[in-house]
Amino acid sequence: MNTLRTFMRFPNGATKALTLSYDDGVEQDIKMIEILNKYGVKATFNINSGCYSKEGKVFQPGTIHRRMTHARALELYKDSGHEVAVHTYSHPWLEQLPPAMAAQEVIEDRKNLEADYGKLIRGMAYPYGTLNDTVVEILKNSGIVYSRTTVSTGKFDIPTDWLRLPATCHHNAPNLMELAEKFVNMKVHEHPKLFYLWGHTYEFEANNNWNVIEEFCEYISGKEDIWYATNIDIYDYIDAYNRLMWSADGSMVYNPTLVTLWFKFSRRGGSSSVIKIEPGETLTL
Repeated sequence: MNTLRTFMRFPNGATKALTLSYDDGVEQDIKMIEILNKYGVKATFNINSGCYSKEGKVFQPGTIHRRMTHARALELYKDSGHEVAVHTYSHPWLEQLPPAMAAQEVIEDRKNLEADYGKLIRGMAYPYGTLNDTVVEILKNSGIVYSRTTVSTGKFDIPTDWLRLPATCHHNAPNLMELAEKFVNMKVHEHPKLFYLWGHTYEFEANNNWNVIEEFCEYISGKEDIWYATNIDIYDYIDAYNRLMWSADGSMVYNPTLVTLWFKFSRRGGSSSVIKIEPGETLTL
C-alpha cells in the first residue's frame, strides 16, 4: 500500500501565515493601520458598538484609552482591507451574565457591525479574555466561528479550537522579536505555521513604544513564504481546506468549495510537490 502524506499550504503555497488582533476601537488604531498598511500586514479590529465616544467629546489631558466616535470608526475601518469583528456591545465579563444577556451582547454587536460594514461578521475577541462553556455555546448559536482569548502559547500551531482561540503572544512579550526571528527563519517541511499577535493599540501610547510594532512589522513583512491575512481570512481558508474530499486510496481529490487551495503532497518513497486545486476541480494525483 502506498502511504500518502498531505500538508495544507496557504495561498500560493506559503508555509506560514501572520495575523494580528487588536481590541476596543480606540483612536490609536489610526496610527496602527498606517503602520500595517506601510508594511502590508493585516489585522482584525474588535469593536464594541455600544461604546463609541459621543461626537464632539473632548478627552481630559493625559487620557490614553480614547474610543473613537461611530463616524470616525466607520471612516477608518470601512474598505481598509482589515477585518472588523465582535467584541460585544458593551464589553462585559460575559461569563458573569445570565445567558440571555450574554447572547444579546454578542448578537447586538454583530448586528450593528454588519449594518455598518455591509458584510457578514463572524469573528470575535472575548472582553477581558474570559469565557466558560456556556459562553462558547452562545457564540456557536450566534453565528460566531472564532473568538480570541488572552492566552499566549509562544507557539505557532494551527488552532484546533477556534472558539477558544489562543495567540502566539502579546506585543509586550519580552521575547517578541526572538519569536519573530524564529518564525521567519524556520523551514517548514510538514505542518504549516501561524504567528498570531494581539494587544490594544492604546498600550503603545501608554508605554511610549510604537517602535515595538513598527520594528516587528518591518522585520516580518515581505516574506514570500508568509501569508499576511486577517483572522477570518485564515479561518475560512483552513475551513475550506478541511472540506477537500479524497478517494479511499488518495489518488483523487475534489475541491467542493469556492476557494483555490494548495497542499503539499507526497507518497512514501516518492518526491513531494505543492499542488493547487481550483474550486470545483477534481485532480488525479
